[in-house]
Amino acid sequence: MMAKTVLITGASGGIGKELADRFAKDGYNLVLVARSEDKLVDLAREYQEKYRVHTTYIAKDVALPGVAEEIYRELKEKEIIIDVLVNNAGFGLYGKFLDTPLEQETNMIDINIKALTVMTKVFLPDMVKRHQGGVLNVASLVGFFPGPLMAVYYATKAYVLSFTEALENELRGTGVTVSALCPGPTATGFVDRAGLATSKLFRSGVMEVERVADIGYREFLRGKTVIVTGGRNKFMAFLPRLLPRKMMTSGVRYAQAKSDHKTHHIGFNK
Repeated sequence: MMAKTVLITGASGGIGKELADRFAKDGYNLVLVARSEDKLVDLAREYQEKYRVHTTYIAKDVALPGVAEEIYRELKEKEIIIDVLVNNAGFGLYGKFLDTPLEQETNMIDINIKALTVMTKVFLPDMVKRHQGGVLNVASLVGFFPGPLMAVYYATKAYVLSFTEALENELRGTGVTVSALCPGPTATGFVDRAGLATSKLFRSGVMEVERVADIGYREFLRGKTVIVTGGRNKFMAFLPRLLPRKMMTSGVRYAQAKSDHKTHHIGFNK
């Protein structure tokens, strides 16, 4: 049997990089997409030597108009069939909505929502035609909540979660699975770059990125639709069913508050 191929966006670090490692270890060929070509070159070499899998890298920004279609055409020309799509690229922005730059927020929407949607739109039809395949969207535990001090970021992840659940329902019986990985606070560069290390939420403890990838990969292969990592995070994801909306929103605000909440910071998934 021919080896399957997985395409991972935001593959140069963090959860994307760890998921690439799990797929490669199981013999999947890789298509790694990220903006940093230097990192992709090193990763491609590492996976080829370590796991003896074929690795293709594409240094492009998936948030730019037409890039998803360019990637699709490039892979078609190389006769590379994508069996699994992992939409991992994304970033967060910390600060009050009135203080954060509009340009960064619209860019975040382009990456977290638009790019994910277009990549899925482009690669999904071929999977359905073959009656096999899978899409793993990296959402977040925050997708279950409104998020004061990260209002747009929380909203983008709520979109990813809702989109994934709806798409999974539409695709039942096609042979294609769709999952949303919803990690809680995770030890990646996201925390420091977003300026969240001193928030109550992250001071209460984070999960190692390796464990998040292990759980996400395992549950995705099992076909689970919503993958929440860790017992505490599962409890947190259940809370919106129990608490009044305003109480829940106030709780998130308290958890995210830190000494200097007027500043804004950016943190990338990768």
